[in-house]
Amino acid sequence: MDKFYNETYLKLETAIQELEIETDCPIKRIEAVIHHIIQSLADLKDFVLKNDFKNMEEEIHFFKYQKPVIVSKLIYYNAIYKIETRRP
Repeated sequence: MDKFYNETYLKLETAIQELEIETDCPIKRIEAVIHHIIQSLADLKDFVLKNDFKNMEEEIHFFKYQKPVIVSKLIYYNAIYKIETRRP
């Protein structure tokens, strides 16, 4: 589980950094980042549903420490998106 999570998180961070460099329009960049985050969460969900946790400690660690890191990025970029779209 840790290996898949680390690969997914690293792929997400790389995609976010590339979008920060490449895209000039902030709204389109944020929309793309949000799409990548949602896709990463969907990938994690599919992996968890297909491959069960080894033990209860691994499950607790995933839902308490690993998943909130990605969800917090989604919350952050949603807030930034709301700010950017409401600007005059």
